[in-house]
Amino acid sequence: MSGQPTCRAHPPRKPVPVGENGPGQGTCGPGTGEATVTTAPRRWFGGGRDESRRADAQAAKDAAAAAFYELDTAQRDLRISIETIAAADGSPEARRVGEGFAALGQRIDQVSHVYIDAVDAHDLDRVELEASAATRARDELTRAKEELVRVKGELDRFAHGLQPLLDRAETQLARVAPARERARAALLAASTALDEVRGKGIRADDLAARLAALGPELTKLNQGAAQHGVQETVQRADRILRDAEAIRAEAARLPERAAEIDRRLVSLRTRAQALRNRADRVDPVLSELRRRFSAACWQDLQQVPEQAVRDVAQAEDRLAEAGRARDQQQWAVVAALVEAVRASLDATDEAVSAAQDRLTRLEAVARDPQAEVQRTRFAIRDAQRLAMEGRTVPEARHARPLDDAVARVARALSALEDRHPDYWAFLLEMEAVRSSVQRVVTDIRTERGHA
Repeated sequence: MSGQPTCRAHPPRKPVPVGENGPGQGTCGPGTGEATVTTAPRRWFGGGRDESRRADAQAAKDAAAAAFYELDTAQRDLRISIETIAAADGSPEARRVGEGFAALGQRIDQVSHVYIDAVDAHDLDRVELEASAATRARDELTRAKEELVRVKGELDRFAHGLQPLLDRAETQLARVAPARERARAALLAASTALDEVRGKGIRADDLAARLAALGPELTKLNQGAAQHGVQETVQRADRILRDAEAIRAEAARLPERAAEIDRRLVSLRTRAQALRNRADRVDPVLSELRRRFSAACWQDLQQVPEQAVRDVAQAEDRLAEAGRARDQQQWAVVAALVEAVRASLDATDEAVSAAQDRLTRLEAVARDPQAEVQRTRFAIRDAQRLAMEGRTVPEARHARPLDDAVARVARALSALEDRHPDYWAFLLEMEAVRSSVQRVVTDIRTERGHA
């Protein structure tokens, strides 16, 4: 030391002339008799550096916060892409993408926790923050930012790699909204059509029930592809569209259908009455058959009159039932009954007509059996010419049934020479011969590619 007076509380100062600062100023203590020194306001050494370190730490905190925000935003955006892919694509590749994103999310959680812990550990606004604490905060926040930036890079590379999958998924998802809107529009059209039908006094309860049954499907459709997948959602929309359109179309046709059913009921009642009258005229025809032809020609027709009466009565009962169902607007029941009555009356009509047809045919063959014979022989000759085309000898499998046909005609014709010829058996035999000949012709044409 230079021997100049010092104060324990202050570092050494340069001496100044006595009285420069006025009496009593700049002394180490009153009454010491030592020279006076200046007492300018004191500033701590290093104060500027402390503020600089605090500012550096705050800058590191801001940079880390920005990196954290960017990573969080990128993760949120990528999660939307992953959900898009998962909704539209159920392939193994899409599942692997989901697993990769989950693993990347764990790393993001880790670096995020490091960042949050670093922020929570240092209060940079504290007045008495020490320089060393500011330095530690700066270093920890810088490392946290670097980790956040590194993981953000991984996230960006991952997002870039799944772009083809995302493009494909977005293309698939683009089908969902139009399909859903078409389904909703179809449901609205069906509901409107039902309201219009009801306004005309037609209940259409079955159509209303079918429309109500589509409610749960509409709920699932509204839940969207994220929950049910693109393919299932689009297929559900298509089903709703088809079903709703069918309901709308049936509702639109219902007034016309009701009018048509009314017309058919009237027509069938008229036809049933006409058949009842015709059935009453079968007995005279049977009497004529019994009088002029052998029993074999008419025995199978004996039950026609009684059966026709029973069938017509049953048809009339069904028509009455159909009328009651019509009054209750049970359209499906009415349609089924009408169809059953129509089929029953067709069969009855055929049976009633059979007696008169039988008499007509038997009278014709009794007058001239040769007409039927010539018709059959013509079919045989035509088949024989076809079998011989391009050949000198016909194939046995074709010639044999044709030779048999010739013999059958001869035998049937000779049977007519009996005292009580069975003309009905003769007619049936001629039909059977012509059928067998036609089978041979069909076989030949098929083999030669002419069919």
